[in-house]
Amino acid sequence: MKELLLHVCCGPCASVPILRLKDMFKITLFYYNPNIYPPKEYKKRFAEVKKLAAFYGLDLIEGPYDHNAWLNLVKGFEDEPEGGKRCELCWRERIFFTAKLARQWFATSLTLSPYQDMVLINKLGYEAQKKYNKKYLESNFKKNDGYKLSLEMSKKHNMYRQNYCGCEFSMRDLLQKKP
Repeated sequence: MKELLLHVCCGPCASVPILRLKDMFKITLFYYNPNIYPPKEYKKRFAEVKKLAAFYGLDLIEGPYDHNAWLNLVKGFEDEPEGGKRCELCWRERIFFTAKLARQWFATSLTLSPYQDMVLINKLGYEAQKKYNKKYLESNFKKNDGYKLSLEMSKKHNMYRQNYCGCEFSMRDLLQKKP
């Protein structure tokens, strides 16, 4: 069976890719999210990924958590809107790091979210494929009601679901929208 390193941002977003790919690949989950803030939130999300990995009997690798390095990466783009240049830099960092570590195939759960730019994420995946000579699995995990299915699976597995993408800037934007 082909090996796939699946970058996951959280348990709910990982649920559908795992379900759809587990019969085609030997999946290893890769939790690499230096963008997540605060550290308490990072740990909460990682706990949910661990729960899902245990349920499916999947290997799980935790990448380095260096939020200060991530802040330096996005410096100057703090006021970009969600989905802007800051997000592109963040997606690039996580996708390229995943590709670098992959043995054969790599993918990301990021394309499940209706709030993420699937076209750009897949473009970055192909750029990483070319740079690291690994195979990128293009995806659109939100198709065929993938996001709705992730909501159902979150309930089934009693998973914590966050209400912001992960960084302090997406948290700030969420808090500014609240009445």
